[in-house]
Amino acid sequence: MKPIRSGYLAIVGRPNVGKSTLLNHLVGEKISIVSRKAQTTRHRITGIVTNADAQYVFVDTPGFQTKFANALNRAMNRGVTQTLNDVDVVLFVIEAGRFDAKDRAVLKLLPQDRPVILVVNKTDRLKDRAALLPFLASVAAERDFAAVVPISAVKGRQTGDLLAEARKHLPHEGLLFDEDEITDKSERFLAAEYIREKLFRLLGDELPYATTVEIEKFEVEGNLRRIYAAIVVDRDGHKAIVIGKGGESLKRIASEARQDMERLFDGKVYLEVWVKVKSGWTDDERLLKSLGYE
Repeated sequence: MKPIRSGYLAIVGRPNVGKSTLLNHLVGEKISIVSRKAQTTRHRITGIVTNADAQYVFVDTPGFQTKFANALNRAMNRGVTQTLNDVDVVLFVIEAGRFDAKDRAVLKLLPQDRPVILVVNKTDRLKDRAALLPFLASVAAERDFAAVVPISAVKGRQTGDLLAEARKHLPHEGLLFDEDEITDKSERFLAAEYIREKLFRLLGDELPYATTVEIEKFEVEGNLRRIYAAIVVDRDGHKAIVIGKGGESLKRIASEARQDMERLFDGKVYLEVWVKVKSGWTDDERLLKSLGYE
């Protein structure tokens, strides 16, 4: 029997290449929220996968932001850079058939002193399968990668091959976390993230970027969790949109978030959600820190 190896692995890439989908598939639970919009992931999310011969501590990072230079995006970019300094292995995720200036910008940030595995995601979407091998060869020429692994995170294809390649570079002996742990994030944090995911999924294109979620109270009574959450918006006009006509939009956000929480927490959830205005929150360093953006 092979000895148990363990280590920290960063999942990095430009926005929307499927980093959070990959993490959730590997862990087997939705611990990192997903939507089709960029910047859905704002925090470092840790997912832990333990099998017979290895423990992988994956760190899902926000997509590196170049579009807006506010304090929120600076905080997220600092988080990506810090993560790269702290891990043992880097998984550089790109989209099959697409490698452009945004991918190159992330590639330039990657450390030279640790193994980088090129993960080519969304192979299931590639219309011309014959184009995959030439594409892999062209991107592999950009750097001396430790391995090149084509996958489909959404279909779960070749993720086992990815784990096998990653295991070769795990430096530690024994477990870093208990074998039944799947994340180092608290239920309170995950509750806020589930609400924020619904904002990204159910609201228009621009509004979610001006919102965040603050858990004001989190109480556990046996198998029941009572959660009181404020959706923070930038302007009064945003508040009206989040609430919706007759409160319908806010009710749907709360209802769908509560159902997700009950599945993850395996128990009943009482969820109360309201909206409050904090003007300029995305560019207020002190306020961002209080909201958990380091």
